[in-house]
Amino acid sequence: MADLHIDDFYRDCAMIFLRLYATFPRKTVLYVDDICGPDTPDEFGLHSERHQSCFSAMTWMAEAGYINFTETIREEALDQAVLTQRGFLLLSSRSELELGIPEDEVDDGLPPSVMERSQTNVTQVRRALREGSSIIIQQVMHYLLDK
Repeated sequence: MADLHIDDFYRDCAMIFLRLYATFPRKTVLYVDDICGPDTPDEFGLHSERHQSCFSAMTWMAEAGYINFTETIREEALDQAVLTQRGFLLLSSRSELELGIPEDEVDDGLPPSVMERSQTNVTQVRRALREGSSIIIQQVMHYLLDK
């Protein structure tokens, strides 16, 4: 049986990393809807399991030391969210994961600095999400969360 909730967790964590990396070092409001899509609460105002799981992934990343935030905005967002030093260094470090660079991205004429940036963990996360394969996203995120 497939553990689809774990696939969603890895995808959510990847999206959270990319959102906060894009605004680093500024603090920002991190909305659940921006990570997992819009939610339609039920007739009692309760969020869907998917929305609740995404919100829980956000708070888990804080508890695990990858992100910081000042407070939650109901179950809608994290206020003043930012990558921690650990999260930033993890994403900006050279990746040791052997996924390789896709053939269409290889250019021997690129300067060494550009080639080095293409080997970072954040680039691996971007590639995994662009591929859209749950297996590749799981491999990349498992590698990152194991460091």
